[in-house]
Amino acid sequence: MDFTVIRFVGKDFKMTNIFKIFIAMTIVSITVLGCNGKNKKENAISEISISTAERSKIELRNKIERKYTDADAHYELGKLYQADGLWENAEKEYHIASSFDPAHWRAEAAKVKMLLQKGDVPRSKLSAEQAMNRSSISAESSLLLGMAFQKEFLDEYAVLCYHQALVLAPNSAGLQKQIGYYYLSKNDMVRAEGYLRRSFQIDPYQPEVAGELGRMGIIVKMPRKTVKNTNALDKLLNRE
Repeated sequence: MDFTVIRFVGKDFKMTNIFKIFIAMTIVSITVLGCNGKNKKENAISEISISTAERSKIELRNKIERKYTDADAHYELGKLYQADGLWENAEKEYHIASSFDPAHWRAEAAKVKMLLQKGDVPRSKLSAEQAMNRSSISAESSLLLGMAFQKEFLDEYAVLCYHQALVLAPNSAGLQKQIGYYYLSKNDMVRAEGYLRRSFQIDPYQPEVAGELGRMGIIVKMPRKTVKNTNALDKLLNRE
């Protein structure tokens, strides 16, 4: 029989082929277990990541199941599908959201952005035009759609909506201020100053607008408020 002699602490030990096979299997087992442990750890991390991404979808689907007419839930689910590149699913959810809430301008703006990301430029443009046409019924709707477009970084459509709102409500200090802030965010100081000035002229009781104009180097004065309540004066005279 074949024997292998190894030295260990000054003594000779004989190891048979069977024992050598046992040692080899033990080493392989330890290696495999180590690899499996590493893979399990990596898989666990991956599963946590996936479950976090999917959890919101599951919660929204459950929410929709409880109340199918929840336009916000459909919109939020559409945003998640859009982030995953699931264009058809996203468009479906945006359509449902707008069906239940025709004034859900965030869903309309998100659909325009989604179609653009999908590469369907003609439909994206058509969808934007249809939304702007529907929002033209009021300055408020036009403003909200403009803000939704701005949130989606669709500046061209945002500006069109803001100006559409301005035609409907030219004397709105709030609208003038919103457009001024928009141009301020784009570092277009000339246009920003013009709209903020008009806003302040319409309503001079706006400290935040006065502050922005002041930072631009424009000196403005807020009018003093006249106190018309004479109760304090009457009480003073009654004590005399």
